[in-house]
Amino acid sequence: MQAVIFFVFAVFAFGGAIGMVVARNPVHSALLLVVTLVSVAVFFLQEEAHLLAAVQVIVYAGAIVVLFLFVIMLLGVDREESLDDPIPFQRPTAVALGAIVLAELLFLAGHNWATGAHADPKHAIVGGTHGLGGNVERVARALFTDFLWPFEITAALLVLAVVGSVVLARRSGQPVEILPEDDADESALSQDVTS
Repeated sequence: MQAVIFFVFAVFAFGGAIGMVVARNPVHSALLLVVTLVSVAVFFLQEEAHLLAAVQVIVYAGAIVVLFLFVIMLLGVDREESLDDPIPFQRPTAVALGAIVLAELLFLAGHNWATGAHADPKHAIVGGTHGLGGNVERVARALFTDFLWPFEITAALLVLAVVGSVVLARRSGQPVEILPEDDADESALSQDVTS
């Protein structure tokens, strides 16, 4: 049964990744990215990495993709753009580099790199050692004690990025109003009178 689930979600992950790259609409690309990320979360579940699966769905498929969609919709980049390349030979170079990376992956996938050796007791992650609990407890303890400030600064940077994109989109979306000289003088006088 595990093999069937693996191959079904492998098709979803591969199809979502290809569709994300090929799709012309950025909104469709972001939604296909969600399909790929959820499929990867299923792979984590099969490896019994429940924390990574939850982080994959909550952080990446949830928050990050919603942020992508928010910025896409806010900035209006979902409109069709011209397909003219500003840099000549950009697409053939990208296709050649992609083929090289694919060949490397296929070559490396054919080799067995695992040594089969067990981790030494000093570096092994074992539940219940030294009162730290399992993996989830250890990650939570490290995240909210030793790495609290980087965690909070990252959250603040994400909020600032959203606010900055909203400000830039509102500023660029306002039409520029050009008044004739007489109207401009009258509007300046009316502003002085009201203030």
